[in-house]
Amino acid sequence: MGFFDKLFAEFIDIIEWVDKSSDTLVWKFPRYQNEIKMGAKLTVRESQLAVFMNEGKIADVYQPGMYTLSTQNMPILSTLNGWKYGFDSPFKADIFFVSTRQFTGIKWSTKNPVMLRDAEFGPVRLRAYGTFAFRISDAAMFIKEVAATNPTFSVGDIAAQITSIIVSRGMDAIAEQKIPLLDLTSNYDEASAVIAKKIGFDMANMGLEITQLLIENISLPPEVERAIDKRSSIGIVGNLGQYTQFQAANSLENSSGGGLAGMGMSAGLGVALGQQMAGMMQGQGSGAVPPPINAASNFFIVIDGKQHGPFSMEKLQQLQAAQSLTKHTLVWKQGMKDWTLASSVDELSHLFIAPPPLPVQ
Repeated sequence: MGFFDKLFAEFIDIIEWVDKSSDTLVWKFPRYQNEIKMGAKLTVRESQLAVFMNEGKIADVYQPGMYTLSTQNMPILSTLNGWKYGFDSPFKADIFFVSTRQFTGIKWSTKNPVMLRDAEFGPVRLRAYGTFAFRISDAAMFIKEVAATNPTFSVGDIAAQITSIIVSRGMDAIAEQKIPLLDLTSNYDEASAVIAKKIGFDMANMGLEITQLLIENISLPPEVERAIDKRSSIGIVGNLGQYTQFQAANSLENSSGGGLAGMGMSAGLGVALGQQMAGMMQGQGSGAVPPPINAASNFFIVIDGKQHGPFSMEKLQQLQAAQSLTKHTLVWKQGMKDWTLASSVDELSHLFIAPPPLPVQ
């Protein structure tokens, strides 16, 4: 400062901070050679504190209000300077205004994936992001441990440090809670509260307080997300047989020629095909073998000690007429335990009923 700056400073007796920024935490009041006149007016607004520093040591801290600076209302500074008789000469001191309001909407995120162990999926890598809000809870501690003698100190100067603490301590806290991955999305509030509590001690050591911490999203690796999607799809499908019917009917309907008749036919075919496919799926699940076509009419017979067939009922009638099939012929079909005489099988008994004699004329 030049001569006129010094001269102008002699007439300034109001000390205040009108904060026009939205992210300033600490602001140092500028004075020529740091000289403060006795009787100067100090105005500390709401959400502010004024910290006086003398020879590198924090002296008095003023709460919101208006003060006339004198030896009577500066107990620590007056003691340090030894003003036993109320000496009214200017004194030297650094004055720092500290904002105590909340700073909100500050984003945090994991720069790199964080490895966690899940009981169901095993080791997985997580990414998370959200927002937090904080305030200065101890102005003297904050200046001493963080801001030091910087003329200005903003949110950007401390946000990265807070984010690192949230990620480091917060992921440890989530791991300790052992919340399953599939339940994390429904437990964001609980996880946020756990993280905020976990980092409380670190914040207090810097004179800070986390007033709100929110998790907006926790993302999983693509392969884990695909596995979860498949599991969800299976749960939504429910009855696989009905789902197969529905899919088959839709496929045939889309490929039909058009018109009400075509639509009705394709829908009917779709349902029939769906039922067949559902039956096949159920049969595969139980280990059963599907029966052959017309199994009820197919018989094997023994002729001259050799197995022949299978024969349909029409063919069996022809064999009986040719005397190749008699009551004593051994027969077998699927479902029977062993070879049986043809006359003992109900389905074949009608082949051996002799017609009644012709009436005598």
